[in-house]
Amino acid sequence: MVLVSSWLKVMGVIVIFIMLLLAILWFVTTQPLLSSAPVVESDIVVDAQALQDYVYHLSNELPPRSDDIANLDVAAAYVFDELSRFSDNVNDQTFVIDGLTYRNVIAHFGQKSDQCGSYIIGAHYDVLGGHPGADDNASGVAGLLELARLFAKADLPCPIELVSYTLEETVGHGHKGSLYHARDLAERNIAVEFMMSLEMIGYFSKEPNSQDYPLPVLNTIYPSVGNFIAVVGDFKQIALTRFIKASFRSSSSIPVRSINTSKKVPGITWSDHVSYWQFGFPAVMITDTSYNRNHNYHTQHDTWDTLDYETMSKVVAGVYHATLSHMMNETL
Repeated sequence: MVLVSSWLKVMGVIVIFIMLLLAILWFVTTQPLLSSAPVVESDIVVDAQALQDYVYHLSNELPPRSDDIANLDVAAAYVFDELSRFSDNVNDQTFVIDGLTYRNVIAHFGQKSDQCGSYIIGAHYDVLGGHPGADDNASGVAGLLELARLFAKADLPCPIELVSYTLEETVGHGHKGSLYHARDLAERNIAVEFMMSLEMIGYFSKEPNSQDYPLPVLNTIYPSVGNFIAVVGDFKQIALTRFIKASFRSSSSIPVRSINTSKKVPGITWSDHVSYWQFGFPAVMITDTSYNRNHNYHTQHDTWDTLDYETMSKVVAGVYHATLSHMMNETL
């Protein structure tokens, strides 16, 4: 009887220990916000029609933004011209692969400061296989261009770089455009406050079971309706993820979820933020979760008319406010 009682006590302790570990894992992974912050009133207005116009032009009127160098140059020139409407400091960042010159496009805002480093917000403009690439990733580029308009009107005490990358999709090159940019920052010893990769930010659904996940266990802790935006980081980005998530909650009505998990989970490293991780820079991905929701991913059906531009405008507002909130905290 004594042995049975001791065994039950041991089992009870083990069960409590396992439950505690699961609770800690859930907390670290999902970064729950314990209070619901009110949406902050703002005088900025994100232009949903401009977002649609950008996506339409990139995905429907320009040549396919694939790995053909001439087509990529057309897209880069368009992004350059649009960014130049809002910044007088826009430049191409070029690099050569197999004798061909490729271009990132960078717009600079704000001013250098001893109190803060640079903020990097990026989105790749290239597409896989000649598809329209409306969500992947004309949506991210459109968000970048609208952010340029907003930042041009703001009093920015810290430097911001808006970067549109090439060769994120190209097989064999891996995130080459963003890798080149991140390496250049590291070689010049540029301090980076954070980097946000805008990777597919335009596809949303209110339908039941419209959201999938790369691991079955995630279905038990995340919604089954694909109406939210996600902030994605690894275990080194917990504080940054939490800050950005809270900023979204306080400045935009779009539902926001977050995940901090292993790089081995499918999709966690599938965008330009991973290039910055390689050099120790804090970085996250802002995404509608890509193929886990948008089944038009990497097909001819990824077209401009499948996106929700009003909801997408709320994502852009969240990115804008998260950047400015972090900046204000750094310069207080």
